[in-house]
Parts: sequence; structure tokens; C-alpha cells
Amino acid sequence: MLPFEQYRRICFSISDKATRFMYLIVIGWIYVVLMMSVAEATNSNGTLLGALVTFLLYGVGPVILVVYLMGAPARGKAIKKREAQARALQAAQKGDPAEPDPQRAVASVQPDAAGHAPGGAEAVAVDTGVAPVGKEK
Repeated sequence: MLPFEQYRRICFSISDKATRFMYLIVIGWIYVVLMMSVAEATNSNGTLLGALVTFLLYGVGPVILVVYLMGAPARGKAIKKREAQARALQAAQKGDPAEPDPQRAVASVQPDAAGHAPGGAEAVAVDTGVAPVGKEK
């Protein structure tokens, strides 16, 4: 698939009104900048080079930046959707359930309830001959 087709599919698969409104603003801005470029080119003191620079620096550059930045949430959603589909497909191929066992997930994150600090620091310091902080040998 060509990169432009992939970009077009991601951008135009979004159906929320804010994104459509963004494209309306972009089209309006390009129109205004195009008219500025035409005015620059047809002015008695203007040049075609000036019109081209006006169109690129006032039109194409900012529009590309705005479309890229405003399209970031849509790209993120599309990536998450693809990853979720890939995980579901991989789980289906392995025969694992799509959702993990909630009891097992909760048990794996329970803290140590023994009531004392985990060991290691004192024992390591004694074994190596290095005094712990605040104690002298």
C-alpha cells in the first residue's frame, strides 16, 4: 500500500466533527494564502518568486504542521486499534482467552502483607564486611 493511501485511510476513517472542521479551516487557509500569492504575483512590485515563497511559507508549511499535530490523536487511536486487533488475533491463535483471569491479575499485584520490610540490605552489608549507613564496625 502506498504511504499516501494509508494516510488517507487513517485520516478519512475518522468521523468526528472536530476533525472535519479542522479540514474546513485548512481549506479556507489555503484559499486565503493562494489569493495572497496571486496578489503578490500580479502586483507591479511583486514577483513569481515572492508569490511562491508566500505560498510555501504562509500556506503549505503551517498547514502541514497543523494537520500533523491535529491528526496525532487519530493516529494514536488507529495504532491502538491495530495493536488490540493484533493481540486478539495472537491470543486466538494461541487458544488463550482474549481477557485474562481477573482474579489472577489482582493476585499478581497484591503487595507483600508480611508486616516487615523486605530483607537484603543488612544481610548483604554484614556478609561483605561493609558497615551499613550510620553504623560502625
